[in-house]
This record gives sequence, C-alpha cells and structure tokens, in this order.
Amino acid sequence: MRWAIRLEYDGADFAGWQLQPEQRTVQGVVEASLDTLVNHPVRIRAAGRTDTGVHAEDQVAVFDTSATRTARNILAGLNARLPEDVACKDAREVATDWDPRHASHTKTYVYRWLSGPSRSPLRRGRVWHLRGPLDEVAMASAIEAIVGQHDFSSFRAAGCSSTHPVRTCEGARVIRAGDEVQLEVRGTGFLRHMIRIVAGTVTEVGQGRQSADWLAEVLAMRDRSAAGRTAPARGLTLRRVDYARPEAGTV
Repeated sequence: MRWAIRLEYDGADFAGWQLQPEQRTVQGVVEASLDTLVNHPVRIRAAGRTDTGVHAEDQVAVFDTSATRTARNILAGLNARLPEDVACKDAREVATDWDPRHASHTKTYVYRWLSGPSRSPLRRGRVWHLRGPLDEVAMASAIEAIVGQHDFSSFRAAGCSSTHPVRTCEGARVIRAGDEVQLEVRGTGFLRHMIRIVAGTVTEVGQGRQSADWLAEVLAMRDRSAAGRTAPARGLTLRRVDYARPEAGTV
C-alpha cells in the first residue's frame, strides 16, 4: 500500500528536508517515526525539498508499507512519535504509482519580512526583521516582472543541479499584512534558492535602493551577480502543494 501524508514543520532546527549524514533532517525524523509505526524500514518521497531553516505548512510525501494500518492509525501513531517541530496533518491511501513530485501542478511559497524598529520574539525564526521601512507598493510593482516563463539564471544559486534555468511562475504578489510585508510566489518548479534570491532582490526595491523597474532588468541580464543577496532562510515557508487532479492531491 502507498500512503500520502501531509506534513507541517518548523524548519529552524533542521538541516533541510533531505537525508544527510549526521544531520537532523525532516526526512530523517519522519522516516524514523514511521519505521517504528509500521515495524519495517521506510523511505519517503516529498513533493519538494526544503532547504536548511525553511518551514512548511503543507508538505506532501508518500511511503510504501506492507503493514496493515488505517488512516487514523497512521495519523495518530505518527504524531505520537514525531518531535514537537513536525506534525502529520492528514494521511490517505493513494495509487501505488502516485508520486507527489511528478503529480504536483504548482507549489506556493511565502516569504515574510517584519519591518520596524522592534523585533518579534514570538516570530523569531519565521521572519526576516529589517529595522527600516519597506515600500510594499514598489515591491508589488517590481515583482510582476517574474510572472510567466523566463530564464531565471539571475536568481539561481551556485551548485544548482537543474539541467536548465527556465521556469514558469504562475503568480507572484507582495502585500502588507499588519506589520509584515509578504511575498507569495506560485510556480511549477523553482531553482535552488530562487525564491530567496528574488526576495533579497526585491528587498533592495522596498528599501529604496533600486527602482521598481530594476528587478525586470536583473531578470533580463541572466547573471546571478546582477541580483541582490540571498534572503535568510528563516523567512521562507512552503505554503501548499497543488495538484491537477484534486482527488489525488488532497491528502
């Protein structure tokens, strides 16, 4: 049987999603918990890998097991075994050939800034705190440049293993939410650190160091050195994974 699970996690104390020797990873702790639940070694596959320090509100992963379990057994049993910074939100049996990465239609990420003189201890590790103001109107205008299919070489980190830099961004917006400024990006796939580099670049616009037109110019240059810094991982969250067939993706 193949099971799909929906996971939420605080990435602050993880070295990312993927298994790494002698490192605490989300994949590692979930697999260890599942091993004891189904009484055999389990390998899970996720819709996408999150980097060190990046959070997820709705990550989707699958695992195979020969053990007889109900969805309720898996949900309750997994949550009883997982550490406090990871939770299973749902579990559902899926087709044995269903893959959360290949079946996904889009992924939505959110980047959060807290702008103002005071930091927020309750949001420590969840936002990028900047003491000065941010012009969210200019940022919103600038971010429109990344919507569509583009060569995103300017926003591609060194060591990216993708075979080509062309990606499709289906939507991007910057809004103010109380004392936060938030960037939401929806796309079919992303390059290594792409959203964090976009966030770091649009920050230059928000701080008044660059014009709203500058981000489009950076995109057209196809040169990483033209873009801004890579924004800190702590401000980034995988909000959701959407599927073309809702019945397969709603797990």
